Amino acid sequence: MSDFRSHIAVIDYGMGNLHSVAKALEHVCPGAKVSITADPNVVEDADRVVFPGVGAIRDCMGEINRLNVGDVVNQAMKTKPVLAICVGMQALLQRSEENGGVDCLGLLPGEVKFFGDKLVDEQGAKLKVPHMGWNNVEQSIDHPLWQGIEQNSRFYFVHSYYVAPADPSYVAGRCKYGTNFAAALSHKNLFAVQFHPEKSADAGLQLLIFASYLGLSRSRIPVRPDRFCNFRKVTLTGCRHNSALIRSRGYHRFPVRAARRQT
Repeated sequence: MSDFRSHIAVIDYGMGNLHSVAKALEHVCPGAKVSITADPNVVEDADRVVFPGVGAIRDCMGEINRLNVGDVVNQAMKTKPVLAICVGMQALLQRSEENGGVDCLGLLPGEVKFFGDKLVDEQGAKLKVPHMGWNNVEQSIDHPLWQGIEQNSRFYFVHSYYVAPADPSYVAGRCKYGTNFAAALSHKNLFAVQFHPEKSADAGLQLLIFASYLGLSRSRIPVRPDRFCNFRKVTLTGCRHNSALIRSRGYHRFPVRAARRQT
């Protein structure tokens, strides 16, 4: 067995579903070291970073600012793959409408908007807010983290606010709930999702496998990735990957710019 060991840092600012995310990462990649931490040195030492979050944005930003997590995330985004989840994704933008208006980290241009109290579906029926439950995600670009996940796969959402990036080229996936909104963003080393991959069954676990495995330099790709990650535990079509496939398609790193899907 390879002696390869990956290190994934799950950023802890007291507001995320940290243990659910960590357990999911450990499940799909038992060879990885998963650290729940806010220590900048630990995050700097990690191969990849996960920035989760749940709760009200005002409380989240209060803790993020108190612990200086914004600088930690900003530095990580410059050097390694970062996966942001739910409120972690929203916190990256400039401002949120929640709690009467809250300034966010401003690492991505755009705002976080409220679904509204008059949200209706195509037939005019009123939709409940928060958007809670399973919904289809349309992949709008080709990206390594979508590998092995079928177009319009279903993911699990719990949110009343959605991101509206100023630059539409950042949108990696879309969802419809009364309105079309960005369900995933991609920019350089960052991939961010509004849904919860750790609660999204096979599709979510498949995304976490690639989030855990990608971003390594070629010299650190294990000879037998199936001994590092539980590829066989995820049964989606086309999810049997190996190191040759990773190398041949260039998935050892997040791309700086992903190609937009042809529709």
